Amino acid sequence: MPASLDLLTANDRPGEHAASYYAATANRVTDHPALAGEAHCDVCIIGGGFTGLSTALHLAERGHSVILLEANRIGWGASGRNGGQVGTGQRVDQSVLEQRHGLDQARVLWDLALQSMDVTIDLIARHGIDCDYRPGVLHADHQPRFVPETKAYVEHLQSVYGYDKVRFVDKAEVREMVGSPAYHGGSLDMGSGHLHPLNLALGLGAAAEAAGARLHERSRVTGYETVPGGVVVKTEAGSVRAGHLVLACNGYLGGIDRKTAAHVMPINNFIVATEPLSEADARGLIRDNVAVADSKFVINYFRLSADRRMLFGGGESYGYRFPQDLKAFVRKPMTEIYPQLKDVRLDYGWGGTLAITVKRMPYFARVSPNVLSAGGYSGHGVAMATFAGKVLAEAVDGTSARFDAFADLKLPAFPGGSALRHPILILAMTWFALRDRLGI
Repeated sequence: MPASLDLLTANDRPGEHAASYYAATANRVTDHPALAGEAHCDVCIIGGGFTGLSTALHLAERGHSVILLEANRIGWGASGRNGGQVGTGQRVDQSVLEQRHGLDQARVLWDLALQSMDVTIDLIARHGIDCDYRPGVLHADHQPRFVPETKAYVEHLQSVYGYDKVRFVDKAEVREMVGSPAYHGGSLDMGSGHLHPLNLALGLGAAAEAAGARLHERSRVTGYETVPGGVVVKTEAGSVRAGHLVLACNGYLGGIDRKTAAHVMPINNFIVATEPLSEADARGLIRDNVAVADSKFVINYFRLSADRRMLFGGGESYGYRFPQDLKAFVRKPMTEIYPQLKDVRLDYGWGGTLAITVKRMPYFARVSPNVLSAGGYSGHGVAMATFAGKVLAEAVDGTSARFDAFADLKLPAFPGGSALRHPILILAMTWFALRDRLGI
């Protein structure tokens, strides 16, 4: 196993889900056999998260023979550990995309983002996936100077993009909605939502298997090579010969593919779940049961679970090791927003590794004619990674318009190569975290 992947998985027990609220409330337990010996298929997929599972499902529905290889368990990585927020739009505001690419291309990217929501919601409904989906995400401004920008951006989405599911929220209303004096305004997007991410991943896995995909857990890939007519993917106990390969590893890519690794950077994020709260206390924290994400660069994001726990994500680390006391690490930003939770019991605390890109847009690439890659969702991956599976399946079949719309963004690699990109990121993120603390 590549040394970098050793470090990425050092915080977890191999083959076991993190001790998270999501794992404790998962609606099924998977036990797919490890790959043993030689196997053949049309398409091999590395990674059992949203991207890989959705790709497997969509390819199997198109009649392809599919083998998916997951090093641990289905949904083990960021797909089963994240904050559960399902956001409209791209990770980057449309105004930024307009500056980078022009209005016409920004419209294309906006439409793709809306399609990602449609595809995700359709999959949940079509396959009866019980994942507690609820509509609404509130974007809350932690600095008064951000409020005019937010109001203008809402008006921009409404007038230029015809998006009528978002509205501006003023200071008085945001404080009623959140039950905290920390915010000064914001926007409420009812086209977005929140859900139980591990149950979504497990549901996608069940649907993919029902469609004919072969899923293998505890099947860590050690490498692959291109051969005439396709690829050979090697695991610790077997190999797969396939016509096509899809890399769907996101933050857990390790050293499997250097080109992709140069464009995505793994970082860690952390979440706690409180003890169950009374109905009155829960509604006092988030009145309308929407998810909340604030405007800090090192973002706070939080929501209520189906059983009325506060699920609060905050703080990031840029080394490979998680903080020793995760609950204490996240309690600090949580109580800055909600001092009333300082004595609440924290039943769960967990971390996970996601992947970001330099421009915070997803990285789609054709590594070679028969090898496709997608990842780097930069914290905006529930819908986009699920959508990526449909886009990758189309590209395998030769219909690449949506794939090319992302690939043509030509995202830059992180500077400094594999040796320097991580120290450089630490310096940059530390600076932005300092700006958050100083309010500048």
